[in-house]
Amino acid sequence: MAKLDAFFQVMLEQRASDMHLAVGAPPILRLQGTLKKVEYPPFTDEVLRPMLYEILTERQIEQFEKTHDLDLAYSAPGIARFRVNVYQKFTGIAAAFRIIPFKILTLDDLGAPAVFKTMCEYKNGLVLVTGPTGSGKSTTLAALIHHVNQSCHEHILTLEDPLEFIHEPIKCMISQREIGNHTESFATALRAALREDPDVILVGEMRDLETIQLAISAAETGHLVFGTLHTNNAGKTVDRVIDVFPPSQQAQVRTMLAESLRGVISQQLLRRADGSGRVAVYEVLIATQAVRSLIREAKTFQIPSIIGTSRKEGMQTFDQALLELIQKGTVKLEEAVKVSDNPAALIAKCAPPPARK
Repeated sequence: MAKLDAFFQVMLEQRASDMHLAVGAPPILRLQGTLKKVEYPPFTDEVLRPMLYEILTERQIEQFEKTHDLDLAYSAPGIARFRVNVYQKFTGIAAAFRIIPFKILTLDDLGAPAVFKTMCEYKNGLVLVTGPTGSGKSTTLAALIHHVNQSCHEHILTLEDPLEFIHEPIKCMISQREIGNHTESFATALRAALREDPDVILVGEMRDLETIQLAISAAETGHLVFGTLHTNNAGKTVDRVIDVFPPSQQAQVRTMLAESLRGVISQQLLRRADGSGRVAVYEVLIATQAVRSLIREAKTFQIPSIIGTSRKEGMQTFDQALLELIQKGTVKLEEAVKVSDNPAALIAKCAPPPARK
């Protein structure tokens, strides 16, 4: 048992999402989005470095000492799995840990809209899950992959950096590859993927032009591709994909994206009103014929209005989703306005009707 496992146990007991360890400071936990110090003496380099090195391989230690940055995943037996970043800062060595539960939550567990299951049933196309860092994208992606695993007989290939949720085969064959350990890069893995007979491909992060281009091509050639981007809403996601390409290629990319895109899920995490944890709020864009036309014609600025008037197709804006959570008592109004696109309008909709005279 590694010495760090005792701290991971505290994380689990406190229901923390993240833990920060650094020279010169005590352990710090993130509880429902807020940082809280743990009663513990500040770490020295002589204490923290051996604790961190204990969970690293010789290769990882060599890489860290060369680059001063390291991403990995670590499983604490009987506790949980963790996404880890080890880094060097002014005071000395430091590390950030994010908990990855062994149990994969289902789409029903997450309270996800029903249209998410429909997205898993497509035989080809591109589905993007977006949001800022720490918004729960990995959890949503794991739930989507888990749904495919439960309902289809297909080959699922995941490309991740690092591997987070570990999927056991249910109905599907599952191949999980970690960037750096099992393949050189996302782009290299995607090029190889087309020769590995996958039906579903998960791209853990679409971070550069080549990866995005290959993901779109895979979606066009008969694969269902799930990918992530760090964008804050559905409309900006479409623009982000197109803007990665040189101006001379953007017209062609608009046509390709209009044909291959199936949907965009944008999400944020909010504190529950009862203090029991956090809940995801989703904006959903479905690539209907109207949306495809807007993408082709470079009129993506009209996408938000399409989302707001297309509830029957399964779409919803952040504010529509927020209003439902407020009305159910799941979140408080003051929490919802933090991520609202139009706080004044949301507040007005939640105001009690005027008393009759």
